[in-house]
Amino acid sequence: MTKHYVFLLLATLCWSCQSPPEESNTTETPTATDPQTAALDFAVEQYKRLDSAVPDSLIPRSFENGEHLLRPYRYWTSGFFPGSLVYLYEYSKDPALKQAYEDRFVYLEEQKNNTRTHDVGFMIQCSFGNALRITGDSARYVPIIVTAANSLISRYDENRGLIESWSWRNELNWAYPVIIDNMMNLELLFLATQLTGDDKYANIAKSHADQTMKNHFREDNSSFHVVSYNPDGTVEKKNTHQGIADESAWARGQAWGLYGYTMMYRFSQEERYLSQARKIADFVLTHPRLPADQIPYWDFDDPAIPNAPRDASAAAIMASALIDLGDFTSDKTYRMAGEDMINSLASDAYLAKAEENGNFILEHSTGNKPDGSEIDVPINYADYYFLEALMKLRQ
Repeated sequence: MTKHYVFLLLATLCWSCQSPPEESNTTETPTATDPQTAALDFAVEQYKRLDSAVPDSLIPRSFENGEHLLRPYRYWTSGFFPGSLVYLYEYSKDPALKQAYEDRFVYLEEQKNNTRTHDVGFMIQCSFGNALRITGDSARYVPIIVTAANSLISRYDENRGLIESWSWRNELNWAYPVIIDNMMNLELLFLATQLTGDDKYANIAKSHADQTMKNHFREDNSSFHVVSYNPDGTVEKKNTHQGIADESAWARGQAWGLYGYTMMYRFSQEERYLSQARKIADFVLTHPRLPADQIPYWDFDDPAIPNAPRDASAAAIMASALIDLGDFTSDKTYRMAGEDMINSLASDAYLAKAEENGNFILEHSTGNKPDGSEIDVPINYADYYFLEALMKLRQ
């Protein structure tokens, strides 16, 4: 890899290149005047406790009924906890956090070879990608990222122009399922192009994003969760697997789309992606069932609203995207909305108390309500995108 590509990578990704303080400034509970700084200080102590409570060989995904829900590193959320440790080290410069993420990287690194999931992007970009961004250690991290990108594109089908999501088919017997979540994994491919100078990774990312834009979205700019494709690239089925109904607007699905197309514009600077991101943002922010505190219900179309569960994870993902979208446009509405979401999440209504909530940071996320899984609990990706958004606001 040439020095040119290392410089390009760091210049493009360094949205939080402020110099962090030399010493950690932490408190047991958020007490600082600035609620965002207080939330970060609180998160440092929570995650040090959480890291100590969970063996390095397993990942804490959630906390239910007084017990941590743990997963092996092959599970799709395995990159979020180490990635959160990277963010917190970047913020605090606490050496214990650096040691914590490095210890977990020993177990996580093998996922660079995982060709059985599209979520290798989540696994590797959120962890090793962030470590590269803050350390510049290309010798250590670039081979891992490029290997993972090659694993991801092994799932690409040229006839369909898409990366396959799930390898399982369930009772609907999908021919080739593509989920809106998969937009998030495309960032890994842009990184690989920047690191190697090989456009094939970015071209695959654009093809996938273009096909998704064409087939996943409805007239009101909400998104289906799953679109399955026939071998010739025509659409087989459209479903919303984790929402309340096929035609509903599952909140986290809308968040994945918003973040994904905002990210596509950040890397490509192509206007169609910015336009799509704005359409999704406008759908969310003008929706009559978006609550006053800006934290969405798990599905915008749940008839139980206002007595339906919220999803803090959807809000955290949306907020991180909206902060970027506001910076990419002249419309300050987007950034203000992102800040409003973050301030709500940093309030007592969603931020955990010290040494509670299994030492996760946020409360009130919803994982998979139709399956009765992780309803009104902490989830590690909610914490990850909350921390990411907080760090963006500090730039």
